[in-house]
Amino acid sequence: MKKLLILIVGFLLSVAPAFSQSVITGTVMDAELNAPLSGANVIESGTSNGTMTDFDGKFSIETTANSGLVVVSYVGYQSMTVSFDGSTDLGTLTLVADNSLGEIVIVGSGVIDLADDRKTPVAVSTIRSAEIQARAVGNVEFGEALKNTPSVYVSNQAGGFGDSQIFTRGFSQSNTAFLLNGQPINGMEDGKMYWSNWSGMSDVANAVQVQRGLGSSKLAISSVGGTVNIVSKTTNRTKGGFVRFLTGNDSYFKTTASYDSGLDENGWAFSILMDHWQGHRKYAVGTAGQGQNYFFSVGYKASERSTFNFLVTGAPQWHDQNFSKRLDEFEQYGNKYNDNSGFYNGRRFTERRNYYHKPIANINWDFNINETLDLSTVLYASWGRGGGTGGWGRGRIRYDDPESINSGNGEEIDFDAIEVQNTAIPGGIGYSDSDDPNYSPAYARRASVNNHNWYGVVSNLNIDNGGPLTYNIGFDGRTYTGDHFRQLTHMFGLDAWSDNGNLITQTFDANPWASLSNYADEDQRIAYDYSETINYLGGFAQAEYATDNLSAFLQGSVSTQSYQRDGGNVAGDAGKSEKINKSGYNLKGGLGYTSNDDQHKLFANAGIYSRQPFLDNIFDNVRYSNDLINNGDVENEEVIGFEAGYRFQSDEFRLNIDAYSTEWGNRYLSFGGQDDAGDDVFYNFNDVTQIHTGIEFDFQYKPMAANGLAFNVFGSIGDWKYKDTTPYRRFDGETNQLEESGEVNLSNVKVGQAPQTSFGVGLDWDATDRLTLYSSFNYFDDFYGFVDVEDVIQAGVDGEVYEAEKLNSYGLLDLGLSYDFTLGGKNVLFRANVYNLLDKDYVNQKDAYGYFKGNGTTWNASFQYRF
Repeated sequence: MKKLLILIVGFLLSVAPAFSQSVITGTVMDAELNAPLSGANVIESGTSNGTMTDFDGKFSIETTANSGLVVVSYVGYQSMTVSFDGSTDLGTLTLVADNSLGEIVIVGSGVIDLADDRKTPVAVSTIRSAEIQARAVGNVEFGEALKNTPSVYVSNQAGGFGDSQIFTRGFSQSNTAFLLNGQPINGMEDGKMYWSNWSGMSDVANAVQVQRGLGSSKLAISSVGGTVNIVSKTTNRTKGGFVRFLTGNDSYFKTTASYDSGLDENGWAFSILMDHWQGHRKYAVGTAGQGQNYFFSVGYKASERSTFNFLVTGAPQWHDQNFSKRLDEFEQYGNKYNDNSGFYNGRRFTERRNYYHKPIANINWDFNINETLDLSTVLYASWGRGGGTGGWGRGRIRYDDPESINSGNGEEIDFDAIEVQNTAIPGGIGYSDSDDPNYSPAYARRASVNNHNWYGVVSNLNIDNGGPLTYNIGFDGRTYTGDHFRQLTHMFGLDAWSDNGNLITQTFDANPWASLSNYADEDQRIAYDYSETINYLGGFAQAEYATDNLSAFLQGSVSTQSYQRDGGNVAGDAGKSEKINKSGYNLKGGLGYTSNDDQHKLFANAGIYSRQPFLDNIFDNVRYSNDLINNGDVENEEVIGFEAGYRFQSDEFRLNIDAYSTEWGNRYLSFGGQDDAGDDVFYNFNDVTQIHTGIEFDFQYKPMAANGLAFNVFGSIGDWKYKDTTPYRRFDGETNQLEESGEVNLSNVKVGQAPQTSFGVGLDWDATDRLTLYSSFNYFDDFYGFVDVEDVIQAGVDGEVYEAEKLNSYGLLDLGLSYDFTLGGKNVLFRANVYNLLDKDYVNQKDAYGYFKGNGTTWNASFQYRF
């Protein structure tokens, strides 16, 4: 009996802790706003036992153990782990926002146009660092972070590393303004974005804010579709770092290291990040790539009123490219077929390679002059070096052996046969058509070099006297010089090349690091050799009136821009062109209403832009001549926009609905293509008008009864079409001679290249305090191909109305997970993603030359060790 009693007592003592319980209470607050956080998760560590804070941020949880840890978390904030021992009132627990825009903008906030800075709402979506890091790092495009945003479409991911395109409300990325910490980064010549130049952005972006349509930007920039504000990390004031190893499909590998010193007692801090990546191919054959990313930032807090930050970053890279194809080519050779590629000396080699190095640097100064005035200024610079390769001469040879085709070579390029052909040419010299009347086929690989130097400044003064009226005034200045020429990168057995009387004997590696200083002198350049200088100066101002319920703003800017070309072709120098000056402006305003409980918001905005034309729309043929289009009298493009929206937010629901209408008139448009004979042609149009109308929404539901669970639904329905007739001109793609001119009727022709209807659903679930799962499904419909002007003309001749080709709709499913665990007392984060899980076969764009197939199933996985 005594032994039995001892056993019973021992058993009761051993299980007693399992039945010991405590009641833990507390209040969760936002550190910056000093406001309660409703809906924050409070979970007993190591269990599924948890609760959520009420409207006042308060919680009460009955624990399963008498002592242990509770984890307090909220989306967009740093989690907090607190110990308890018995029933405890933890008091006020303050969470710090880790990704909220207000928290991450330590410096430069005055020149970064964020929607948070203005109470009158705009159509906006914010993607925070946690989501970017979870879904858009590695062998996926930076744009993938934006694809779950209404009216945003990402295409061409299969073209190669960094070749994707982003469309906003149906407008291309050339007509959407992209800013990095307040610095405009669209190309000044043509507005284009080359995401390969920004391949490291996923690693250094703290947040991306997509402002669709009119947006909140005060600059006079090319925001027809909207403004995308990329806010990079600056100098982190918290000490720590991480090392990450990431792998993916097709032998992709990426390693990253980052360290932050934290702020020392003298007010200094620095941050550094470096990585290297490489891949056997992106998805298609012949799309290998390799690159690095570096980021260095130094911050200095001179006083409580004055803060400086210096930042330099760059992403040198090279990647082989795949272009659009006919559908029958995909059917014959498969979706990974690439006719730009082939083999040379037993290794895969490509005709088309992009290589570029674009270091950028900026200095931010934030100066709190007094309680009323805040001045923020950024000085920035970028130095781009590199280009893209292609074939030179007519001696290209493709595999034509059926056995080679059946083995997978298809109609790829036979570089070995080209070398045999070149070495048999007498004298070892290849000739351009114009140099040799007895022209014999020869082939080399050339690079179209695009070097530039770009310097700018943006400064903003914020005036806030504590009343309902606030003001902003500032200026934006930029100067840009671009140098453009061609040089040879490989001659395949030739000793030299004769072009326009010049004997070319040197080749230059298509390498981003070498391109910084090693490129052709003037006597070794081919085809064309010119430069252009663009100078821009703008001023802006904004006034906003805001009370608890009502807000209104009025914003305007004026700008002047000059263009001047210098040079010609290799055969002759045209000298400097006439300097052309163009003025532009924008004016926009809006009204907003917020209900007393802050749950309902209504707004309406309107604006008008007069936008200066791009450089290519000033010169008739910018590569070869100083001749001006219409003697330089090219009018500005005119953009008129209207939008209205509704916002609702409660403890569990968030709903945004926006409606918009944008008319873009007097537009100049140019593009290349092929005629019915397969010859290259070049078209330009003027006085093109597009009208884009639509409605978009996003909805999030976070049920309080289901801890860590969030449902997201978003979508957009658009009606985008051309209007009226437009004059056109057609040029020979080889000789640049005018072949034809006339007028085409584009009335009611659908605008192509992006789906006009799209929907998506997503699920995010914090399954435990360590494991997070997500899934998303995107569906695209009402999707049209590029408008083929030859077909438009033919339809007019036949007395028919042209209809753009409608592409097939498609849907994509992605899955991912994140898992936190400890190793050696340090935190380790494991992430894995699968994109296009069902391996959907689809076309995601049609351009003037053919179709782009999307990626099949791809994946990546990473371990990140944090210290």
